[in-house]
Amino acid sequence: MTTNTDTATGFVRDWQQWKSEREGTLAEPYGWLALVSLDWLEETPRSYPGLPGLWWQDSDAAYLDPQGADVTHEGEAVTGVRRIELVNSGAGTRIVAGDVEIEVARRSGYLIRVHDPKALVLKDFHGVPSYEPEEDWVLRGRFEPFDEPRPTTVGAVVEGLTHVYTALGVARFEHDGVEHTLTAFNGKVGGGLSILFNDATSGVTTYAANRSLQVAAPDEDGAVVLDFNRATNLPCAFTDFATCPLPPEGNRLPFAVEAGEKLPYERR
Repeated sequence: MTTNTDTATGFVRDWQQWKSEREGTLAEPYGWLALVSLDWLEETPRSYPGLPGLWWQDSDAAYLDPQGADVTHEGEAVTGVRRIELVNSGAGTRIVAGDVEIEVARRSGYLIRVHDPKALVLKDFHGVPSYEPEEDWVLRGRFEPFDEPRPTTVGAVVEGLTHVYTALGVARFEHDGVEHTLTAFNGKVGGGLSILFNDATSGVTTYAANRSLQVAAPDEDGAVVLDFNRATNLPCAFTDFATCPLPPEGNRLPFAVEAGEKLPYERR
């Protein structure tokens, strides 16, 4: 027979496993904590300290002329000018040069940032402080899709920069008897949802700009589970070389979500 204690222990164990996997991802040698620089490309070809070749952009793409340097892109040696066209606000691509990876991404214009496994932030990483897991922060709600997905422009932690994401609908839930809604974007896992939010802990015990919550796909009746114990920091909480989005308008909760990840040690 399963007791309440058994259930609680299983809940904590599952959360601890999730946290361990999350911190393992952060500690990957070429992940977000390995970032050591960020530069915006210009229209005139130029070099950047410590990087091979010449880099530039036009209105559509980024370009690399390796100038004879030994670099690869997507497993292929780059021997001449390489044109790289990406979707705005989408995933970047990597140029490998020796023991570093140079990420190319499009955020309105094009940028390059270096992932170095010898980065001090990565070397000094010893986990992410978090609230203790509480089942009370597992909230049941309902997803209400829009008639059509809505392109939604949000701000960024970098002044003057914007991101455009696809809003699928709103997650509606109750907390302490009061109903709240949060706009939801496409999730990282097929059919799932991604929610960016602030709350009354933001700038106090949690990172001021944003936190993220991944939500499993709604069931056939639209029911969803919002487990705020798994609210995570975005990369900008750890490094100044990220361009993270801000939550969309209306996604600031008026109460303190004392669950999930807190302000990283690196920002204290």
